[in-house]
Amino acid sequence: MKLLRVGTAGAERPALLDADETLRDLSGVVDDIDGALLADDTALDRIRAAAEAGELPVLDATGLRIGPPLGRIGKIVCIGLNYHDHARETGSEPPAEPVVFFKAADTVVGPYDTVLVPRGSAKTDWEVELAVVIGRTARYLESAEDGLAHVAGYAVAHDVSEREFQLERGGTWDKGKNCETFNPLGPWLVTADEVGDPQELSLRLWVNGELKQDGTTAEQIFPVGEVVRYVSRFMTLYPGDVINTGTPAGVALGAPEPKPFLRAGDVVELEISGLGRQRQEFKDA
Repeated sequence: MKLLRVGTAGAERPALLDADETLRDLSGVVDDIDGALLADDTALDRIRAAAEAGELPVLDATGLRIGPPLGRIGKIVCIGLNYHDHARETGSEPPAEPVVFFKAADTVVGPYDTVLVPRGSAKTDWEVELAVVIGRTARYLESAEDGLAHVAGYAVAHDVSEREFQLERGGTWDKGKNCETFNPLGPWLVTADEVGDPQELSLRLWVNGELKQDGTTAEQIFPVGEVVRYVSRFMTLYPGDVINTGTPAGVALGAPEPKPFLRAGDVVELEISGLGRQRQEFKDA
């Protein structure tokens, strides 16, 4: 299923995109798309049954904002340097263990919302990423297979980053990762059964119409199941938590000088096969 949330920011309602790409209203079936829903197999079965029976009202998509596909996100765990080609382009050794950092849930915006270049920024960068949404409480998992079994679904994430704040200002990466609007998510949350093997997905990103990233999750150093297993050894993952699993080669940081960092007026588009497409215009904060 392709689950999404539509409406003005802070007042989104649940919806479904059916097999004919018709937008359907879910507000009569469930309250929201969130961790509580994803952990409730009965509620998900109700959605499937209503969709198959043709009982869901059609929504007029004209002018309707698409928000983040997940509400009440608990935490966003991010994995750095998780693609072989991205490690090579930045001159980094592939890590022996996953590099873990966090983004605050309030960085999340819709897939077509404006993204703000922070004040004082000279090195705002793009990163298309596969987002993993947890559907079952995960703690001390034993195997990558267990990790995959705890995934509810997947979405497109844009891990926008300010490289000077991240790498040149001391401390952890978090200063360059948590600026407002720095995590567009969506347009859909696609359930795991529809995605299949998460290591067979293509990722692409364009800046002002020019293709910058063209990769595949097969290049991940630590695949999705292993990432979930690994993270669960250090913290409990709850339904509605999100893991951003890293970006392939093609970021501005890895380009020759002068590096083409983002500025106000730039337009970034990104997509992952089967998970939809995003588009953001960048403006000054």
